Formats: sequence, C-alpha cells, structure tokens
Amino acid sequence: MHIGEYVFSQLMSFVSTYKFNQCVTRYNGELRVKQLTCREQFLAIMFGQLAFRESLRDIVVCLTAHREKLYHLGFRSLMTLSTLARANERRDWRIYRDYALLLIEEARALYIDDRDAISELDGAIYAIDSTTIELCMSLFPWAKFSDARACVKLHIGIRLSGNIPAFFHISKGTMHDVNFLDMVLFEVDAFYVMDRGYIDFKRFYRIQLAGAFFVTRAKVNLSRTRMYSNPVNKELGVICDQIIRLDGYRASKDYPEKLRRIKYRDTTTGNVYVFITNNFTVDALTIANLYKSRWQIELFFKWVKQHLSVKTFWGRSMNAVKTQICIALCAFLVVAIMKKRLGIERDSYEILQILSVSLFDKIPLVELISKHPLQKSDDAIQNGAQLRCF
Repeated sequence: MHIGEYVFSQLMSFVSTYKFNQCVTRYNGELRVKQLTCREQFLAIMFGQLAFRESLRDIVVCLTAHREKLYHLGFRSLMTLSTLARANERRDWRIYRDYALLLIEEARALYIDDRDAISELDGAIYAIDSTTIELCMSLFPWAKFSDARACVKLHIGIRLSGNIPAFFHISKGTMHDVNFLDMVLFEVDAFYVMDRGYIDFKRFYRIQLAGAFFVTRAKVNLSRTRMYSNPVNKELGVICDQIIRLDGYRASKDYPEKLRRIKYRDTTTGNVYVFITNNFTVDALTIANLYKSRWQIELFFKWVKQHLSVKTFWGRSMNAVKTQICIALCAFLVVAIMKKRLGIERDSYEILQILSVSLFDKIPLVELISKHPLQKSDDAIQNGAQLRCF
C-alpha cells in the first residue's frame, strides 16, 4: 500500500525510470543540462495534463505553491517558468514519443484479453484515422496549411479491444492521410478499418502481402468488373456480396488480385454503404459491423480533445507542440495502465476528475477512486459512458 505517498507520486510509479532513461539517452536529452532534467520536465507537463492546467505559468505557480512537497513528487529542485519553457522548446520531442510507444506496448499487453468489437474474429482489429488540431497562424507560422489556416495532424491507430492507441504519428496539416499507411507495420491476420481517405491500392496491396486485411468504403467512381456474387440474406441488410477485379489501368497494376465488394443497407437509418475488403471468408454482415466499429476512433479523438490539453499549447515551436501532444498521450496511457493494474472499474472520465483535485492528497489510489461511487448525472453519462475510452 502507498501509505503516506502523494497521489501524483503513486500515479507516476507506473512510469518506468529505467525505460524512460533509455529514451533520454537515445537522443542525448540531458547533454549539458544543469537543472530541470527530462524526467522533471515530463513530470511537470504530466501534472499540467492531469490537473487541467491552462499554461506553463499555471503549472509553475501550482507546483511552487507546494514547494515543500516537490522532492516527494520527484522534483529535485524548484523550477522556473523560463527553464520549463526553454526545455519544451529545445529538448527533443522524440524522447516522449518513444516513451509513449513503450507505454502503448505495456497497455496493449494488459488489455489483450479484452474483447474486440467483433469477438468472433481471431485477429486484432485496428481503426485508423487522423484528427486536425487547429493552431493560430500568427503564433505558429511553421504549421501553415493554407493562407488563412494553420494546423497539425495527429494520425493514430487504436486497437478496438480497450480502445488503446497502437501507433501514432504527428505531422503538419499538409500531410495526406494515406501517407500514414507507409509507417504502419501490419500484423498477420489483423484487420485495419479506415475511411475512404486512405484508399490507395498500391498501399492496400502491401497490406495484402503482409497477410493482413483491410476494410474501407469504396469510392463512387470505383471502376471494377464483377467476377461472381456470393449468396446473401437481404433481410439482414446485405444487398450484394461480389468478388471483383479492378479495371482502371493504374489501379489494376497497383492491386492485381481480386477484391470483395459488399453493398449494405443500414436497417436502422436506411443509408446504403459500399465496402471493399481483401477478406473473403468473414460473412458480409460482419464486414459491415467492422466498419461501423470504426466510429470508436472518432469517440477517442473527441474524448482526448475534451479531457486532455491538446488544443491550447504551452509553447510556439514545432518541438513544444509535439512534446505536449506526446505527453498528453502518455497521461492517457498511464491512467489506462493504472486502471487495469489496480482493477479499477470506474469510468475514465470520473477517474480524471478525481485525480485533478487529489494529486497532493495522501491516500491510496484504489481507495481514492473506487471506495465511493459517484452519482451519475445526465452530463456525466454523456461525457463519460458515451466517450468511454478504456
């Protein structure tokens, strides 16, 4: 039990010092550093994320007000605003990206037994998408997207068991979504679900050669030849299930093998969708349900933007922006790992609300979070249950 240990320290005990130092060493993160180590910088930004602070000044003021507690929270010395801002601007953001990837591996191992959206499938199911984070053109000129707009993109793939991020990339807003597929290492027998913005048959063929499967919506102008049709049950909403070959000169060169085209009418809304996939064994209704489960990544993006600081940035350089996004993901993952390791059943929205006002308390995490259930109002249900991320 963590008797007499601050809540923030208990939570940061899930951050491996050894693995974190490996990431720091990889990029010489503490070369000629005299004060505010990389770990202290990480702890300060994590505190800002968990305490819902709005600026670096907020972080420094709050921590300085508890200066007698800082040593026990992991800080060796009192920080200043200028030192923290300089660290965000200059220290290699890849330190925190690499540690986020290590946390992803740890979280995936913990959530591996959670059921996917389609439990009868053997392979893992990943939803791939990106979200745009708007920036102010005058403050972030390096992120120019158009004459009147600046932004960065967070490209991410989440595994639908537990809705845990599996891989991610931060880019300028000008990067096309489909280029993200070049950075993904595809798993054998895994399903990758994505929208029409990712259609590129040369890249889809790489998924095919890797022994994985893709599911996406077909474009209206898809040129193809029907080879034959599979029998369908139209009462379930499946209109047709066809095996096709691509007709276009470039498309047929990029993807020389056959594909499967499924036309489906949603029995609830009456909307008609057309899907393409390279999987020929799973029944057509399951393919439709797979694509429907892709909506979980939209809820993930909405949850992150609502509950983590990734819309108001605490530095103006590209390095500072990427550092903040990576540590925001680390905050999400550390809470997810803590939740699983301690067997906490409470909703993630409620966990973050409790942590935000309890970081300087001395009470075991399990007792703090699980002892007294909260009364769920309509707002809590809307913000918590519907955006449940883990």
